[in-house]
Amino acid sequence: MGTLGSLNMETSEAIKMKTSEYLIERAPEIKNKWVYLTIPFAAIAFAELLIYSGRELEAIIMHALILLGLSFSTMFIRNEEIQKTYQAFILLPILRLVDLSMPLFYEEKLYNLIFIYGLMTIPVIIAATNQGFTGSQLGITFKKIGIYIPFSIVLGLLLGTVEYLIVGKNPLINDLSILNLLGLTMIMIFLVSPVEEMIFRSILQNRLEIVLGSWKALIITSILFGLMHSGYGNIIEILYISLVGILLGFLFYRTRSLPLVALIHGFINVFFFGIIPLL
Repeated sequence: MGTLGSLNMETSEAIKMKTSEYLIERAPEIKNKWVYLTIPFAAIAFAELLIYSGRELEAIIMHALILLGLSFSTMFIRNEEIQKTYQAFILLPILRLVDLSMPLFYEEKLYNLIFIYGLMTIPVIIAATNQGFTGSQLGITFKKIGIYIPFSIVLGLLLGTVEYLIVGKNPLINDLSILNLLGLTMIMIFLVSPVEEMIFRSILQNRLEIVLGSWKALIITSILFGLMHSGYGNIIEILYISLVGILLGFLFYRTRSLPLVALIHGFINVFFFGIIPLL
């Protein structure tokens, strides 16, 4: 883990200037903020647990109600921080609804991810724009990318191996041909993981930091990240991905690098969905 020590440990003043911390200091105290935040958190968690129990239709209905509820709530809630937090939460039911309702265009599920996450880029970009964060706060920087790439490959291999031991074989490609491996890598690293990390780290974690503080935001975001993997029907997988979410969230908090967490996430998927089960 010696590489971790070189992951951009800047001065606190420099980090403060380019992250959301200066917004936290300026944010007014929000009355009943735990009530505002517990309702969408509990509703999303319940919808995901419906998927865990195999009730996909009920989960779709629940997520649709959550989407409507959050959307209408932003019209009546006057506090701007809660409005923006709800805008961040809205991305989760949208992601799940698109995932569950998207028709199958290809027999291989891998290529259907292009339509799911390609469509998700639209609300993600809109939400990121409306949140009022700068590019640095969103983590859009390629500093130290030469260090982050090999670090991400090694960490992705380790984390992907553990996930394989928990879930078992779940390949998205038929064999390890160059074409299949290239397609898997391109889709995971340049589409799936950037969209998910933008949702969970750049938008949701950043926004919750302002409302709740860094560590509470990290925990809540990571729990939701784990619950969004309820489709495997494996409680150990949900707990494990929540821990992975804590790691990714911590690395994002310390480096403010979206490429770093997206690369780690992407390589986990490459190893878990392709290389390891087909070796």
